[in-house]
Amino acid sequence: MDIRQLRYFIAIAEARSVSAAAQKLRIAQPSLSQHLVNMERELEVKLVERSPRGSVLTKEGETLLSHAYEICRMVENCVSDIKELSGEVRGKVRFGMPPSVSMVMSVPLAETVRLELPHVRLRASEAMSGFIKTWVDDGTVEIGFLYDLIGAEHFQATHVLDEHLFFFSAPDAWPLKSEPGTPVAMRDLVNAELVLPGEPHGLRRIIEDAAHKAGIVLNVTTELDAMTQIKELVARGSGHSIFAPAACHDFVEAGRLLKAPIVDPVISRPVYLVRNPSSVQTRACAAVEKLTLQVAREMVERGLWEGRLV
Repeated sequence: MDIRQLRYFIAIAEARSVSAAAQKLRIAQPSLSQHLVNMERELEVKLVERSPRGSVLTKEGETLLSHAYEICRMVENCVSDIKELSGEVRGKVRFGMPPSVSMVMSVPLAETVRLELPHVRLRASEAMSGFIKTWVDDGTVEIGFLYDLIGAEHFQATHVLDEHLFFFSAPDAWPLKSEPGTPVAMRDLVNAELVLPGEPHGLRRIIEDAAHKAGIVLNVTTELDAMTQIKELVARGSGHSIFAPAACHDFVEAGRLLKAPIVDPVISRPVYLVRNPSSVQTRACAAVEKLTLQVAREMVERGLWEGRLV
């Protein structure tokens, strides 16, 4: 089996038809059919079942398709890197970011990549951490930000910073005796009506752990798993919330939310930059990773990303 046969097989799987794949590849259908027969004979399994509605992959075929994508991607990266060793860094880099990190990092990182790596095309995709873990694992993205490494222990991870969490409220619904901007003890939030993500959410677990340490039970009146909707609800005065300041920077700048740092205990969560070590890292990916760490440090030093650099 060679790389050409794998590419032919991918074409058949995507077209769901040998004839349609042959047209796309511009080869004779009998020739493509013979390639498929040769692969099945070599592997001693049935890869494709033909039906009136087209070609459907068997379980063995699905497994081969997954490996074929990865092998072809690695070959393309290898060829690209070898060709570019003596030239400028160029290529595509796919980046996964949780919404709150994206709020503070995606724009300055995109601008920095555009200026310093003009031949690199960055694609930043926003998703919850669970999706990003899957994306890094299966190669959908080359690098990503994560808040924990549970289920991702095999990733190569750089602990970038510990992000502090703050209490947020609408200006006309501030529930505390202390002034906005001044530290507030966790126990003082016991009567605040909170809007938080649901129990499985990583942020919720961190907040509940801090409440347990403070010896209180939080008054969670609404659970939403969408950050944008939580911010909008709190800005309307329909509750309060606990977030990383990076996630609410836009609402605070617009005067729609006020914030206060939480103490006793201070609540923080780690932020990791990760990639899958089983995938060959391209020069473009390595360059973007280096720039990401530089931009993150700058954001923290300028006070735009509130936390402690590691």
